[in-house]
Amino acid sequence: MTIYLKSKAEIETMREADLIVAKVLRAVRKHAKPGVSTLELDQMAEEMTHEMGARPAFKGYQGAGPYPFPGSLCTSINEEVVHGIPSAERKLRDGDILSVDFGTILDGLYGDAAITVPIGNISQTAQRLLSVTKAALDLAIETVVTDGKRISDIGAVIQDHVEAEGFSVVRDFVGHGIGRALHEEPQIPHFRSSGHSERIRAGMVLAIEPMVNLGTWEVETASDGWTQLTKDRKISAHFEHSVAVSLNGPVVLSRIHEGE
Repeated sequence: MTIYLKSKAEIETMREADLIVAKVLRAVRKHAKPGVSTLELDQMAEEMTHEMGARPAFKGYQGAGPYPFPGSLCTSINEEVVHGIPSAERKLRDGDILSVDFGTILDGLYGDAAITVPIGNISQTAQRLLSVTKAALDLAIETVVTDGKRISDIGAVIQDHVEAEGFSVVRDFVGHGIGRALHEEPQIPHFRSSGHSERIRAGMVLAIEPMVNLGTWEVETASDGWTQLTKDRKISAHFEHSVAVSLNGPVVLSRIHEGE
């Protein structure tokens, strides 16, 4: 396993790529209203990205799906966990929660982040799911330090927080290193797991992205070959940041303002 440590210059470029991601996600949050289709959001995101001098990272990506991913955004609604395909037919409804994953490429380096957006008035249960998932990510980010912490510590703090709140953490998908490839080593489970004992080191850039379900952690693939669904069809939330490791602590590259 090769973990690529990034130079100061590379991290500065990744910060620029991630700021574009953050600006696009902020616009998506603003425009995601009842009656808006996920394709409309996707087209807006792609246009904004090109205007800011970058390229969408996911469009045409050949991952686990049976064909290249067709969208710039991953738009996953309610029981859709991740990798939802934007569609003109999928219009948002009051009470939905919309998970949006987005990445960019700028000068050969990647940015990546995700948010889950409440659409209109959502239930108290859905709101708590969003709050717990975001808090789990925040706790994980605090773990990204160089004083002896290991990659496995990230998943431990996420699982402990999520399960204490009565929810479950998806295990089929993990966080990852990021840099000149969208997915680099190390893999970052969001749950307690054996192995993954690599020490967290300055120069790592980690994409941490807990996906948290209301019911079971188990997922299955939809008929489109990309979209992942909760097995029990209960709702799921997803938050992600790209985080650089420095000797002074974590630097969240995909955050515009503190707390965002």
